[in-house]
Amino acid sequence: MPARGSGRLPSDRGVISGQLAVVPSDFAPRTLGIAMNSVFFLKLYGLTLPVFLALDLLWLGVVARGFYRTHLGSIISPTVNWAAAVIFYLLYVVGILLFAVLPALEKDSLALAARWGALFGLFTYATYELTNLATIRDWPVRVVVVDTLWGVVLCVAVAVAGFLIGWWLRS
Repeated sequence: MPARGSGRLPSDRGVISGQLAVVPSDFAPRTLGIAMNSVFFLKLYGLTLPVFLALDLLWLGVVARGFYRTHLGSIISPTVNWAAAVIFYLLYVVGILLFAVLPALEKDSLALAARWGALFGLFTYATYELTNLATIRDWPVRVVVVDTLWGVVLCVAVAVAGFLIGWWLRS
């Protein structure tokens, strides 16, 4: 219920001149304050992106390569669509930074980075995997479980690394 006379919910006050925010007020003002420092954000992004790339490419190209070939071999393309892969990697790291690393830096909490990273990985990877399970014939449940767990582990590792990089950049 809106506060009398204000026309907006008390907890929905935004970042700019009291406008409504898309995210809760305990998240947006401080986090966006850090994010809006574009030099800091670009450095953080530029140093965190290689961490994500190295971990995911190690997983896909070495550790779990046989797993995916065994379970998805009939539908895996023989060539990588590099344009799509690059766009995914560039966007996904922004998501980890915005939803896990920056809030954790604001609170100065490594545990928060890990927790938000885990949730971000769970929600995004589970969305992809469960959508595939619902729409692609014979999508393996084992792939849903393994890939979703990988998404959680990957995002925790990258969020923690991003937090440490951000902490180092601020010092």
